[in-house]
Amino acid sequence: MRCLATATALLTALLASMLTAPSPALAESAAPVPGDPLTGSGAVPRTVLTAAQLSSATPTGTVVDSAFALPAEAAPPAHTFEGTLTLNNTAAAGGYRKLKDPNGYSRTEATKHLPPFSATLVQNGSHLIPTVRGLRYTGNTSWNLAVGAGRAWQEHGDGGRTRAALPFALVERNANCVHNGVLSFLFNTSSISQVRYQITAETCAYHQFDMWGQVNATYQPATVPGGEAARDAYAAEVADRLPTKPIAQLATDHPGTGVDTSKFGAGITPTALSTYGFYYDGVNYVGGCQTRQGQYPFCGQMLLPSYSTAKSAFAGTALLRLAQRYGTGAADQRLTDLIPETAGRSAWSGVTVDHALDMSTGNYTSAGYETDEAGSTMTDFFLAEPYATKMDKALSFPRKATPGSEWVYHSSDTFLAARAMNNYLKRKAGSDADLFHMLRNEVLTPIGISPDARVSSRTDNRADGVPFGGYGLFWTKDDVAKFAKFLNNDAGAVAGTQVLHPGLLADSMQQNPSQRGATTTGSTPMHYQNGFWGREFTAADNPAYTQPFHVPFMSGYGGITIAMMPNGSTYYYFSDNNEFSWSAAVAESNKLAPMASDGGGVCTPAQLLGNPGFETGTPTPWTASPGVVDDRTSSYPSHTGSWKAWLNGFGRTKNEALAQTVTIPANCTTAALTFHLRIDTAETQPTAYDTLRLDAIEHGTATRLANWSNLDKTGDYQSRTLDLTPYRGTSVTLRFTGAEDHSLQSSFLIDDATVHVY
Repeated sequence: MRCLATATALLTALLASMLTAPSPALAESAAPVPGDPLTGSGAVPRTVLTAAQLSSATPTGTVVDSAFALPAEAAPPAHTFEGTLTLNNTAAAGGYRKLKDPNGYSRTEATKHLPPFSATLVQNGSHLIPTVRGLRYTGNTSWNLAVGAGRAWQEHGDGGRTRAALPFALVERNANCVHNGVLSFLFNTSSISQVRYQITAETCAYHQFDMWGQVNATYQPATVPGGEAARDAYAAEVADRLPTKPIAQLATDHPGTGVDTSKFGAGITPTALSTYGFYYDGVNYVGGCQTRQGQYPFCGQMLLPSYSTAKSAFAGTALLRLAQRYGTGAADQRLTDLIPETAGRSAWSGVTVDHALDMSTGNYTSAGYETDEAGSTMTDFFLAEPYATKMDKALSFPRKATPGSEWVYHSSDTFLAARAMNNYLKRKAGSDADLFHMLRNEVLTPIGISPDARVSSRTDNRADGVPFGGYGLFWTKDDVAKFAKFLNNDAGAVAGTQVLHPGLLADSMQQNPSQRGATTTGSTPMHYQNGFWGREFTAADNPAYTQPFHVPFMSGYGGITIAMMPNGSTYYYFSDNNEFSWSAAVAESNKLAPMASDGGGVCTPAQLLGNPGFETGTPTPWTASPGVVDDRTSSYPSHTGSWKAWLNGFGRTKNEALAQTVTIPANCTTAALTFHLRIDTAETQPTAYDTLRLDAIEHGTATRLANWSNLDKTGDYQSRTLDLTPYRGTSVTLRFTGAEDHSLQSSFLIDDATVHVY
């Protein structure tokens, strides 16, 4: 019996350890994060945030941020954190020092303390990973929360316990200000020290402060469901980040160009500059992340607010995705047909999604440059948290001009555009569709945007509210560079698949001289299209600019710019002193690669196919088998309009063809065929009996571009895009050929075909 009791006790202890204290071996089974394991000895000289101080201290202010950073001599962690970390008594603990607060936020007690703070974490090597990343709604009256991925390591002076540090950010409720902080603690398999935290930096023009404290904490060890997937996903995320170098390395990597890296970040008050970077030739050259206590310990993960860069990155990009999925008619949808709250508001008749994204609805109070944006109606719009109130304020501007005729900047117009596009998507994809979820799933995630940036602020302070559309997103430096690369270098394609509509993207990126968008007011008139700004540079700006060129850019409140230059580079900075200065960076970029070619000619973006939607009712300039161009709707409607091309569908041996020849200019860098394809079939066997092929015929030689069969039944029209850049400088015939066998029909329907070059 005694042996049995001993065995039972041992088994109980073993089970308890398995359930409450995950072994480091569990984390080691995951794919390792690049850069691990740590190689330091653990001999870290430390006088700030010592083990004794983390066990019991009452801080009276902030300390150097380097005390929270991974030290050079950090040794691999001896313990693995897996479970939930909860900070206690946050509502009353800590100190707060106001630095800038003209609106009196600090009069509210909740503003001066952390909100409820709890995070479930897993560990991969030395990396400590929250299972929930990005914005989290806390219910606090002042703050929402985001917790980033941190580190865990060993120091000799910590008494055998493992030291951890995590970045976090407070996000102003119903707004976009971000205040970046960091916390640190010690832990082992059964205990945790107190947690020290501080906030010493922000990107917020109107509310700036330091916050600090040290609180008791609870560690609840437990095997986290999906923990292994979270560890693997983080390893893949880190591996997928763009190569990064210090900004000074740019001059070393490109000797002889004379590039002056001090010009990057120049023109902005240093204390107001959160961070900056320059993407060029596959490398993200980055500046630091200065705080009031030195460099931010997790600079690459510093959370940055989007503000109005979301007008481009969310609302404008969502239109480009909708147009690729459903055709360019998405831009022409009327708000009154898609937003129920417009009922009875005649001022919004005739206003389209395109008008709202271009800030040319014709509805405003004052046409002065951003006068309305700073006025009382917009203040009420920004302060409104419930959806109904926000929508009411957005719709309250009176009709002053014909839609499309006058540019007046309103963040509320982007909110309306996003809401209209959301409801358009629901009509197409079902009642569960969500515009931001579409953007997240079909754009942001495929291009490698981090989980920190795959969340949008929403109305009603709830995850199921309505996304703001024109602000409320978040970035890291890697996210900024990747998104700009996607637009500026990859032309809206992912791994060769066109994700954004190439023609509308070319317009948005100022690559089409005939489609510059609305002309803005202000001391320096610019262009505005689909939520993107555009600025022209000429020899008057710099004698080195031998040809005029346009730079599309995203811009955000307080001093945020993401400028995507026509030589493939991108300059970005985030600041909060209302300084917009980036012309010097354009001049330095021009030294690396001229913005305009001296002799190669300039590509004029264009759509080359004639009769792209067959709406003339005849094939011309297509050549087609008899009856292929069709307007019958009883069996199969067109994708848009009344006409389509319908190949086969006879249920007997039959070949049909559809073809058109285009000449692709040699001086255009990108050419893409996009069309909408629907395949319906009566075949039931898993065999390709009926086929559709697409060939490119050049100088009499046919090259197969794609194949489909009855096995590819779609159910509805699906957008297809194929790269035609190999045919630049030549005439190429694009020919669809459908073939059926002796029984059971297969129908191949084609509509809204375009060839865009830019």
